[in-house]
Amino acid sequence: MPSPNAASAPPSKCWPEPQPPHNQPVSLTLLAIDCLPDCYRGPKTYILLFNYFYGNQPSSGMPLFALDKEIIFPPVHLAEPDGLLAVGGDLSTERLLLAYSQGIFPWYEGQHILWWCPNPRFILTPNTLKVSKSMKQLFKKQAFEFSINQAFEEVISNCKSIDRAGQSGTWITNSMKEAYIRLHQQGFAHSAEVWQYGKLLGGLYGVRLGNVFFGESMFSKVSNASKYAFISYVQQLQEEGVQLIDCQVYTEHLESLGAHMIAREDFVQLLQMLIPQP
Repeated sequence: MPSPNAASAPPSKCWPEPQPPHNQPVSLTLLAIDCLPDCYRGPKTYILLFNYFYGNQPSSGMPLFALDKEIIFPPVHLAEPDGLLAVGGDLSTERLLLAYSQGIFPWYEGQHILWWCPNPRFILTPNTLKVSKSMKQLFKKQAFEFSINQAFEEVISNCKSIDRAGQSGTWITNSMKEAYIRLHQQGFAHSAEVWQYGKLLGGLYGVRLGNVFFGESMFSKVSNASKYAFISYVQQLQEEGVQLIDCQVYTEHLESLGAHMIAREDFVQLLQMLIPQP
């Protein structure tokens, strides 16, 4: 791959065609986006990054798009098989709202922001919410006090720091936390909490646009606390006219509450129906 800083790089082209050796692959998957010169960030132009193997063939047949300062995303059907669509950009309110309206969400642990739109998509509709007999007993006993938007920063902080089985770290970076607090302050991100004796024991947060709620994360410090918060909030959202809960990717926990997979194409069509278009 020619160096982006090479003096001989033609100014009219943003990405010279790489010529891999015949005996080894050349990987262009990971790129230090911040180091790209301006000519690689043309207005309304995406940078296509491929895994080039023998004969210049991309490994997946799909491009990975590098975002610049322009608030725009590529079509979601161009995502990788695992749902990865783009890298880079920022976590500004404007970009996040555009992302969610198109079914895209950020999820990353390293330096660069990764944007995803998986296929199929894991969703729940409020009218198919499942409440088990054991949970019904907890509601009958009023085991927890339920609230909405009373402790957003505490909820996201707990989601960020709580230990999770099978995970060594958290995808909620400090930048992500700050971005969603801004969304909350502007009325787009919301939290649901459950308490006992004034102590926060579980909750969740996400983004609401129109009649769609995009769930982001939840936590529980005692058994069934997050389920109690989720069920209570879904029932409240249903009363407010919300018809779709985005759960993003599969978890057994949410499947037990009625979540299921749908095709990405169907998910995007639902967003277009349920979110007011500008």
